[in-house]
Amino acid sequence: MFWTKFFIPTVKETPHDAVVPSHVLMIRSGMLRQVVAGAYAYLPLGYRVLQKITNIIREEMNRAGAIELNMPAMHPIEIWEESGRAEIMGDTLIRLHDQPWRRGTVLGPTHEEIITDIVRSYINSYKQLPMNLYQIQTKFRDEQRPKSGVLRTREFLMKDAYSFDVDKDGLDVSYDKMYAAYCRIFERSGLPYTPVEADSGPIGGDASHEFMVVTDAGEDYLVRAGDGSYAANVERAETEPIADLGCDSMDEVKEVHTPGMSTIEQVSTFLKCQPSDMIKTVIFQHSEGLLVALVRGDHEVNEAKLRRFTGVTGLAAATPEQIEELTGASVGFAGPVGMKARVVVDQAVTVMHNAVTGANKTEYHITGVNAGRDYEIKETADIRYAVEGDRAPNGSPLTFEKCIEVGHVFKLGTKYSDSMNATFLDKNGSATKFIMGCYGIGANRILAAAIESFHDDNGICWPINIAPFAVHICALDQRDENVMATAAKLHDALESAGIDVLCDDRDARPGFKFKDADLIGCPIRLTVGKRGLADNIVEIKVRTEEEVQKVSPDEACAAVKAIIERLS
Repeated sequence: MFWTKFFIPTVKETPHDAVVPSHVLMIRSGMLRQVVAGAYAYLPLGYRVLQKITNIIREEMNRAGAIELNMPAMHPIEIWEESGRAEIMGDTLIRLHDQPWRRGTVLGPTHEEIITDIVRSYINSYKQLPMNLYQIQTKFRDEQRPKSGVLRTREFLMKDAYSFDVDKDGLDVSYDKMYAAYCRIFERSGLPYTPVEADSGPIGGDASHEFMVVTDAGEDYLVRAGDGSYAANVERAETEPIADLGCDSMDEVKEVHTPGMSTIEQVSTFLKCQPSDMIKTVIFQHSEGLLVALVRGDHEVNEAKLRRFTGVTGLAAATPEQIEELTGASVGFAGPVGMKARVVVDQAVTVMHNAVTGANKTEYHITGVNAGRDYEIKETADIRYAVEGDRAPNGSPLTFEKCIEVGHVFKLGTKYSDSMNATFLDKNGSATKFIMGCYGIGANRILAAAIESFHDDNGICWPINIAPFAVHICALDQRDENVMATAAKLHDALESAGIDVLCDDRDARPGFKFKDADLIGCPIRLTVGKRGLADNIVEIKVRTEEEVQKVSPDEACAAVKAIIERLS
């Protein structure tokens, strides 16, 4: 491909609304253009990268035995209501209302319901199982604050696969195949990924893993044990129980007037205690009523853990009216003493003594609160987020790193076959529910994560397998016939060898071309100039290396092939 025949609208200035490196560099290198908030056009250079990523995904999915299909982006709301997820997904689900025929339709953020409906319609015997169906499809979600380029958008490209098995043993086999396929996909894409234990969230299911790429641009957190024995996302991360240091004596319970002080920070400052000396009482609503969670004042309730432990559905923050009706007090003054609701107590709270907490009375707190004497603990669990200073279950210190999630695999079990009555006949002729798995990869996120992981002050440094072009030829003297003829000959020879090559044949200064080459970030730069050709030399430089290799034009193709093999 010759630059003058292609479309690469590079820009020199950093866009004012771009903050993370991947967004900045995709705009500057002419890969991307925002059409509307949360939706982007992939220009030819960016689309080449996206195609290479999807080709790798498709090859590995096919290799793992999955079968490709294509499902619609527009879904009837009834199928989401059948699974029970119309309410769970809430505002994330984009609902279409503007025309009569569109009322009752949504744009799919995922396709569990559609694939379950397809399979229950055509698969009726255990002899047809196992089966894994996948697609690479555009998805939609009503993201309230799209940002960070393609990392948080309303429209995105995703590979989603769904396995159907006879039993849990079969699901384990399907899950392991997908896990291994994901590892191969991310390895071939050149990503420095880490698999971690994860929460299933609104997808549901029994077990799941996320594939993370550590980067400051990420919005998730990867939690790791210092000895390398444990890794999880922050929603799933478990901690070693906090030890009970004991208490010499229990203080007398005292009511303290705390006017206008409804936050942990305000009350702890006023009472000259630490946030860790306070019990935070958080009230939730769910499908069957209200639920109270107790955590230490310096901790936060992990709703995913709370939801898993209690098994409730539709968990959300209680309204001020609900809180006042339950406690008799305004928001910010709730406490466990005298609480008449289901209360789940975090493990860290069970070892607190002489604590401070809300008095269930507006503008009042109480001190000297102790479990057993002042309130009863009926249910206790790990329901908080891990924090700096915590240790893994084996006692190793935990570290926290920002990261991007690029893939997620779930063991769904019978979540969808139960709610949608999807059955097949087993060996005994009995109707049996499909055992399902779900496996997703964000193709756009692989692209962004690669840039976040591999860039410098000058631009992108693409991994060889997903680079838009493997080789970038810089022809430095456009008006010199020998230079242009040599550059064209090298271009054609490399292209004939199956190597993606871009030849910069513009009439521009060498420095300008080198800057664009570094910005675009192709792994190998091949420089053809008048001065070098006078000595029968062309220069080869790897984007991430300082050394420049000087070879004759006749040796250049072989030298480039050797470098590509090394980088691959």
